[in-house]
Parts: sequence; C-alpha cells; structure tokens
Amino acid sequence: MEPSLPPFSRVEYDRRLALVRAAMAAAGLDILFVEDPSNMAWLTGYDGWSFYVHQGVLVFHDRDPLWWGRRMDHAGARRTVWMGAECLHGYDDSFVQSTERHPMQDLATLIAECGHGAARIGVEMENYYFTARAFLTLQAALPDADLVDATALVNWQRTVKSEAEIAFMRKAARIVERTVDGVAERIEPGMRKNDLVAEIYRDLITGTGEDWGDYPAIVPMLPSGADAAAAHLTWNGAPFRKGEATFFELAGCYRRYHVPFCRTVFLGEPHAQIRRAEAALVEGLEAGLEAARAGNRAADIANALAAPLERAGIERGARCGYPIGLSYPPDWGERTISLRPEDETILEPGMTFHFMPGLWMEDWGLEITESILIRPDGPAECFCDRPRALIVKS
Repeated sequence: MEPSLPPFSRVEYDRRLALVRAAMAAAGLDILFVEDPSNMAWLTGYDGWSFYVHQGVLVFHDRDPLWWGRRMDHAGARRTVWMGAECLHGYDDSFVQSTERHPMQDLATLIAECGHGAARIGVEMENYYFTARAFLTLQAALPDADLVDATALVNWQRTVKSEAEIAFMRKAARIVERTVDGVAERIEPGMRKNDLVAEIYRDLITGTGEDWGDYPAIVPMLPSGADAAAAHLTWNGAPFRKGEATFFELAGCYRRYHVPFCRTVFLGEPHAQIRRAEAALVEGLEAGLEAARAGNRAADIANALAAPLERAGIERGARCGYPIGLSYPPDWGERTISLRPEDETILEPGMTFHFMPGLWMEDWGLEITESILIRPDGPAECFCDRPRALIVKS
C-alpha cells in the first residue's frame, strides 16, 4: 500500500526546516529533540494519536529529520511523514510504561549512533509531553552531552503562517461558522447540554462540502448562568434554562489547523448588565481589530480593548489572545505571544491569533471572540464572518 501524502509540499517543509535550523544555529545547538506533537507535525507531517507515549523528532543541521517513536507507530509515521523509511526509528514495546527501563534510554542510544553523544542538544523543557523523568533519564544516558532548554524554539518559527497554512485555516473557519449557526438554531430551554454537544461534534467533524473536520485540541466549553463565571467548564446532562446566558467556546479544525470562535446565547430577555457589557466588549473588540496591524505591538491590541471596558467599569485580569494554528490536545494555542499590555512583540503579516476577551463576572459570563489574520496593510482580517453580538433566542 502506498504511503499517504503529507499535508504540504516538500518546499513548504524545507522552508520550515530552514527557519528551525537558523534558530538552532543562533542558540548554538548541534541537534534539537522535539517532543511536542504539534511541532513534530509541523516539521514532518506526522499525525497520529500516539502522544500518550514518548515520541519525537531529531532535527540535524546536515541531514533530514529523524522520527523516533513506539515501534507500533512506525507504520503511522511511514504513512504521514515526508521523509524516507531510513529516517524512521521505532523502539521496542518493552520500553512502554515500564518500571525497569525508559524510552529515553533508546533515544540516547540512537543519538549516540548518529554521532552526537557529546553534542549540545536542545530539548523542550517546558512542554506537556517531555516529563521530568524523561529529562533525567536522557541526561543520565548521555553523560557527555549538554542538554539545553530549547522550549518554544520551534513554536516561534510557526508564528508567521504560509499561504498554504492560511488556506487550511480558512477551511477550519467555514466549519466553525456552520457549527455556531447550528448551535443558534438548535438550542432551546429544556434541551440537555450533552444532546447539543453531540450535534456540535457532528457539525465539527462533518465539516463543509469536501472539507472534513478534524478533532479539535480542546473539547467544547459551554457553561450557563452562574457556571459561566468560570472560564473552562465543559458540559453535563443539565437542561438549558430560560433567563440564562451560555457561552460556546468552539474551534473548527482542518488537518490539525484550528480557528476558535466563541459566541454567547441568551435564552429569553437579556438583563441590562449583560447588555452593557456586550456593548463595551464589542467596542473593545473593534478597537482591538483596528490596532491589530503589521508593525504594531501585541500590547496595542490589548490596550485598545481595555479602554472601552474600563470606561464601562469592567476589569479583566487575563490576557486577551494568543497565536493559533496547528495543534494537538490539550491546547489549540501556540504558546508564544500573548495579547496583553506587557507583550512588546511586533506584529507581522501572516501572524494568526485568537482575539479572546472573555468576560467572567460574578454570576454570569460573556464570550464574543474573533480569530484574526495580520495583513500586510490595514487592520486584521477576521477568519469568520458572523455578527459580533450576543445571540438572543426568545
């Protein structure tokens, strides 16, 4: 059986490797070990639900990357990466969840066999998938190597998207638009939350036309009433009730590329407090979009948002956005730039963000957000095209 094609061209992967190798050279790294599955996929095309075990990609200056993972995932690598079979290495299952040995011992042997047993090696120290035990085991197994923190080295090379990546994100946007439309159409008092979530997943995975939906890195979040004062609650079997607001935090996903999009539905007549907050939030969103221009700072977006909220007496203690793109659970953000007053990062054309100024008040919550693209000229483009307002359903 012929291998599956990776999502992008070899030219695109070469572009990405050149960026990473330049960053490695600037950091004085001989090789880089990448365990974040998002970074693995971005560099090689590898796509599989195998990140519950240790896996990774070794990046070199003078040869193609080497995929390393569980032997049973070797076939998945062969079918999804752009490299040849000689660049794939699977370790024995006796290393998996063993109390006697660790996969990093196999990785250390591989690194030594590649001639880098005494190299300066970058590792992603602050990462969901690279554990303390993994670091200590690799360190002990490579006593002559210098393990250096290279957290987010690859992530930062991902901030400016190529046209091919933006095309995938536009497909994800159409998927989440359809999903939010479905929420507004179906929700009603008495409907159980889990029943609506089942329909949300149907829309997210069905996709639009021939553009099928991938699984989002974060599950749907939809707290109602006082529960919406909390930012990250999911769902239960309770019914929706009249007189309550429910925010829906969702993302369309196509070939692992995410476009988050949040809207809030009020069943019945909204109270005056939430209407005032809606007006201030929309004003702040639109001011932030105007400030989201190439050459401005990430902080400028946050500051533009803050002014109308402050005039309305609303205080937000959280950042109001983050970069988005290719991702795996448990997060659809890229973990680099933050839209907040302290972030001086200069905005560049091709950067993509979830502009996410959620309001979580004492006994209610409101989310109206936009995923945006920084353009060469003018204010940011919104990936989605839906009214920037509270959805009211009587």
